[in-house]
Amino acid sequence: MAEPKAAGPPPTETSLREAALAYLSRYGTTQAGLVRVLDRKVARWVRAAGEVSSETTAALRTAVRVVAQRLVTAGIVDDTLFAEARVRSLNRAGRSRLVVAAHLAARGVDSAVARAVLPQDGETEQAAAVAFARRRRIGPFRRADAEPDSRRELGMMARAGFTQEIASQVLRLEPDAAEAMLNQLKQS
Repeated sequence: MAEPKAAGPPPTETSLREAALAYLSRYGTTQAGLVRVLDRKVARWVRAAGEVSSETTAALRTAVRVVAQRLVTAGIVDDTLFAEARVRSLNRAGRSRLVVAAHLAARGVDSAVARAVLPQDGETEQAAAVAFARRRRIGPFRRADAEPDSRRELGMMARAGFTQEIASQVLRLEPDAAEAMLNQLKQS
């Protein structure tokens, strides 16, 4: 059996900042997401160190929040930019407004920021529904020899978070109109 790895010195603000910058060089995240990553780093150190006082653990957790706040203040972490990018990406992937809002909430985006960046127009939601239909090969993207099953297709779209009105409109679209909507979505 392998020897347990030595804990080493406790993380400092400097080492936490370096870890945060290394993470941010690879992944986009929110302030809450960065805090979670750094908290896990601290938790790994605490487990490896064994007996650590609660004061030390609390001080490390405070240092994590200080580092995250400094990166936000410096403009390196921006929840609004992250949310805008995720909304565009998820809409192009055919995710409904409801699913996108849940994704942003899970990533730690404040609800006010999420409301501000989520598109309010029905056109974007309809274009996302068209992207979903294309991915699932339903509605205007159904194979020519496939038997239409509108109840099943409506159910698929409802489970994906699209309203019945939007789903019905998309399922009735002509293939050319659906392709035009997809091209418009890609350009946005």
